[in-house]
Amino acid sequence: MSTRLFRILSAISSIAGVIMINVSFSYPGPPLNPTGAQMAAFAGQHLGSTLMGAWLQAVGMLLILLFGFAIVCEAGATTRLAGWMTFFGSAILMMVSLIEIVFYYGLLYTDPVATGLVSFNLIHAVQHLYFIIAGPALFIPLGIVILGSRVLPGVFGYLALVVGVAFAISGIVFLDSLVLPVAVQALASVQALWWLAAAITMIVQAARMPRPVSVEVQG
Repeated sequence: MSTRLFRILSAISSIAGVIMINVSFSYPGPPLNPTGAQMAAFAGQHLGSTLMGAWLQAVGMLLILLFGFAIVCEAGATTRLAGWMTFFGSAILMMVSLIEIVFYYGLLYTDPVATGLVSFNLIHAVQHLYFIIAGPALFIPLGIVILGSRVLPGVFGYLALVVGVAFAISGIVFLDSLVLPVAVQALASVQALWWLAAAITMIVQAARMPRPVSVEVQG
């Protein structure tokens, strides 16, 4: 596969992932501080949409992180510490996302109904991990990888560092908040914009790359 095609396909993967995750967030969730009856009613009314949202988030995150891996490979950082830490951060982010998705499934169990209530609280608990470790562990080394290469404009490297540090600071500031404020949770949309802008930029750059020239050998 040519470098041009590899960059385009990996970027398309990120765009698809961002769209899938945004769609998953559009599905309704349980009311704040739900009662057992409200949780049972939610499970009955939104079983299909909750399962679809869980699938979209799981697969969407995988597609986004595939683009992150592609950035490291294209930057020639697969043998550097920053590259390996990006891989490690991606694994942490994927793990945290999958744990959250497990509790989405838990919302749908109504026998006993307490399962849904416990899962609802655990979702809020897991969301802290995005800010404490998952976000910083991915974006900070990824920013370093980008700044040490020409795979993307340097501004994306600096923005990745800012996002990573902002996640880390938020994780510390709101460490004692059992439920993260909505404004803090909205920070997740900032990283989605980063992935989307980075993917579009890579497609534009790849489109400007010269196509490989075939050489005819005359016998």
